[in-house]
Amino acid sequence: MVGKKSGKALRDEGLERTDNNMDLSSWPQVPAINQKNYYTDYLKRDDQYLAFRLANEEARTKMTKSAKDQDRALAIAKTNEAAEAETEADGDANMEDADEAQTEAVGSKVIVIHIGSQNLRIGLSSDALPKTVPMVIARKAKTSESEDREEPKPKRQKLEDGTLEEPEQLFGPEWSSHFNKMSADLKVHMRQNKRRMLPNSKEMVVNFNRRTVPETISEHNDPMRIEWTELSNPPPEYIVGHPALRVADASKPRYKLYWPIQNGQCNESDYASKRMLFLDISLILEDAIKNQLGLTSKKDWPQYSCVFVIPDLYEKSYVTQVLDMLMREFAFARVCFIQESLAATFGAGFTSACVVDIGAQKTSICCVEEGMCLENSRVNLKMGGRDVTETFTKMMLHDHFPYADINLWRRYDFLLAEELKRNLCTMNEASVSPQVFDFHLRVAGQDTQKHTFKAFDEVHLAPMGFFEPTIFDNSAKLHRRRQLIERSVDIYDGQYNDPISAAQSEILTALAPPLPKTNGDSQSTPADVQATPSKPQPSSALGRVQDQEATPHSSVAGSPGPETSTSQAGGAGTPAVSVPTTQTSHPVVEERDDILAVYSLDTAILTSIAHAARSDEKKMRDFIGGIMIVGGGSLTSGFHLFLEERLQSLRPGFAKEIMIGVPPRDLDPQVVVWKGASIFGKLSGTNDSWIGQLEYDRLGARVMAYKCMWSY
Repeated sequence: MVGKKSGKALRDEGLERTDNNMDLSSWPQVPAINQKNYYTDYLKRDDQYLAFRLANEEARTKMTKSAKDQDRALAIAKTNEAAEAETEADGDANMEDADEAQTEAVGSKVIVIHIGSQNLRIGLSSDALPKTVPMVIARKAKTSESEDREEPKPKRQKLEDGTLEEPEQLFGPEWSSHFNKMSADLKVHMRQNKRRMLPNSKEMVVNFNRRTVPETISEHNDPMRIEWTELSNPPPEYIVGHPALRVADASKPRYKLYWPIQNGQCNESDYASKRMLFLDISLILEDAIKNQLGLTSKKDWPQYSCVFVIPDLYEKSYVTQVLDMLMREFAFARVCFIQESLAATFGAGFTSACVVDIGAQKTSICCVEEGMCLENSRVNLKMGGRDVTETFTKMMLHDHFPYADINLWRRYDFLLAEELKRNLCTMNEASVSPQVFDFHLRVAGQDTQKHTFKAFDEVHLAPMGFFEPTIFDNSAKLHRRRQLIERSVDIYDGQYNDPISAAQSEILTALAPPLPKTNGDSQSTPADVQATPSKPQPSSALGRVQDQEATPHSSVAGSPGPETSTSQAGGAGTPAVSVPTTQTSHPVVEERDDILAVYSLDTAILTSIAHAARSDEKKMRDFIGGIMIVGGGSLTSGFHLFLEERLQSLRPGFAKEIMIGVPPRDLDPQVVVWKGASIFGKLSGTNDSWIGQLEYDRLGARVMAYKCMWSY
């Protein structure tokens, strides 16, 4: 056993401890904090947030100003005590007039903007109705959009020698069989409803369309001739709105149309850079403000505020870019955002409703309760009225439409197809019969041609695509998705922080099963590989509502997938694939952009209501009895009654409560959202969501977390 060494031995070996009174480091030594007795109020009081401080300062300024005005009025009243009572009455009337003028000034200094895939609606908050401008810009190019595309729209199939197929096989055997099946189902349904039908109606239509010949009308004999856009000298670099659609396809120089918004989101397929995309949006807005609102001088714009309508399921990168555009380029004094469904309830005057907004290329569904969008009820489907237009054109061509050369890439053909859809399509089965229609084909520099044709069930089956979306052409809707604009990512944990919804997650999971996992990580698929939906099964979205609580709603982070087996994307005959329940906070489908949200409208509505009600039968009855349809896609005749019947067949237990409402006061469904946003813009006294220039300069887009009425 080795004993303890003596001090002399340590000193001899150089191991003796010495103290030279020097610190181990020149850095200051901070004593450890007492963990039991420390406290901080950092970011725990409202006055420590800049947004709240500025709001309080503004309130104090208004209070001080009103007190000074009252004192001044009292002083003036004392000096004029000898005035007559009539003069005082006149003074009171003048004060009331001044208050009214001030109120009008508040409404007339607010610009309300609602951007859609096809139209822009813009106006002052004091206006009764907005100005509608096509959301399109024509730019100089070497070729027009019709010359730039190799294939016409809708795309036809060709034989080996390059000639087109027969009309019955023009769009492939799968599409033709689907169309014929829908036609046969319609006949069965009409017979069940005791509606009279001729047995050879389809043959009558085809034979008539085969032998019809167009009639030529000279331009000076055409009373409805179109005024085409005349190009100035020198021709402009770009043309915006209605004049852009009336530029001749064969103009010199050529112009190419660009639609910055597609399927309710930024159009990444037609643009080469993000800068050009948002530049076109700003040019369209700038032209509308100058020409539609009469604010030609940009020096006056800092006096105006702006209310901007955004989708319920928005992308944060889009919102922050728009906020920067409105603050920096347009220099508005204040800006605030409002969600589409909430604006729709404002415009209709409802406190709670299930809002179904059917636009040109997007359909959004959301349940609103007491002035708040229920987060887990939000659904965004990538289909709309434009799909009905294209499908109606395909059905007419299938039945030997006399104008077989129609191409929706051409501007005059696109406007013609939109007009035919608007005038002919109906959901009333009583209107389904062989009828003769006509239309005028007007091309720049050519004589007008009058075509006569017959239509049968195409007018009904085209809008039926909302309930059987596989009849739509969904092949190009995910083209170049996420190529220009990346998803917003949280700077702390690196997770995607765009808003998500349990109802949307359930629909996406039903359309495509979760990705297979390898070594714990999910395999990603190319963005071009898209899952087109098969016919949805209503039970997958609604079967759990009455039996058990749906996905946990306390967090908007995610939701488990459905527990039933759904049919994988493809078509009829695809074997069912079992979809396992995912218990992660972020479902796998939310991380993927290769799943296209195209789903049966009636089932999607019930899915949204199921997640909003959360197994509360009273809420379920309230929402299912307060469905409000807005948007231009809902203008099809008989659409509301048809949707009611579909919902009643899916939920017979609530058949008496189901009610489809329309906007009150005969308000156009297309402008309800804008009208609600204009009302919201007038609530200057109770609206705390305005973002000022000072706040944006100091905080940037972070100010949205404090200013939005919802969880941003």
